[in-house]
Amino acid sequence: MLTASTGLQTINVADADSWRRATSQSFVPLDVSSTVRGDFHGSLRGLHVTAPDLSVIDVAASGHAVHRTDRLVAASAEAYFKLGIQMHGTGLLMQDGREAVLRPGDLAIYATDRPYTIAHDGDFRTLILMFPQTALDLPAEALKQITATTIDGTRGLGALVSPFLVQLAAQLESLERPNGIRLIRNALGLVTTLFHEELDQRPATGLDPHQLLLSQVQAYIEDHLGDPELSPGSIAAAHYISTRHLHELFKEIGTTVATSIRQRRLEHCRADLQDPVLASRPVTAIATRWGFLDSAHFSRVFRAAYGQSPSGCRATARGESSPVR
Repeated sequence: MLTASTGLQTINVADADSWRRATSQSFVPLDVSSTVRGDFHGSLRGLHVTAPDLSVIDVAASGHAVHRTDRLVAASAEAYFKLGIQMHGTGLLMQDGREAVLRPGDLAIYATDRPYTIAHDGDFRTLILMFPQTALDLPAEALKQITATTIDGTRGLGALVSPFLVQLAAQLESLERPNGIRLIRNALGLVTTLFHEELDQRPATGLDPHQLLLSQVQAYIEDHLGDPELSPGSIAAAHYISTRHLHELFKEIGTTVATSIRQRRLEHCRADLQDPVLASRPVTAIATRWGFLDSAHFSRVFRAAYGQSPSGCRATARGESSPVR
């Protein structure tokens, strides 16, 4: 199994049961059914970055299917998204009542807090990024509209994101270097922009107007986090809606506008504190960059959210990168 020691690691297995254990430990618990007659082979090559809790894994194997069942979902507390880019062979992804056929270059997203199946009839290779659902500045409910849909890697933003991820798969060693976290953040930023585009292109397919508006509001918040004047009033005015309507949008997803702003600001602060390139930047400068003008208040809310001070977070994460779980 890939362990939690430092460095890029590879697992090679020769039977479906060992593959089930390897994939379950590297991603989330999964069931495996092999479609191969004869010898089975599987390889996982990648690492897990503890901050921001993201796995990057190059997967190659004989034909088989993996199943995230209701039972396995119920036994898991964490909610992740998995983004796959098909590198070789053809795959079939099923989730939320949809099916997506994936050919080389295609991308697709799926969620670990709901059942899914991915099937391959023959040998294949795919790159998978797994990250917490909170890592995206998009509502998880909105992304339900594009799970198990094929995102064409040859046109639009897909033509930019797909080659970037293909190169990432070819150079996983780069993630072990000091700039690896920055590279991962860039990848997540590109992926988020791609999902925004996919959602914007789907209003005619039955996407809930509330979800579209919420997606636009959250994108606006993300773009203005550094503005200390960002508030429910300014956000509502920018979208020509009442503050009451704005609060209702966030109530529907179980949070508040203020909580969402604070969470996104804190996540960006934590990412900057963990970025070795910014190791010499004062904590107060990082806090101010993301809209926290009161350093004492920032320290309190940061400790409440992450269980350690900003300086403690920086010290803990300095040079820290570990392989796939």
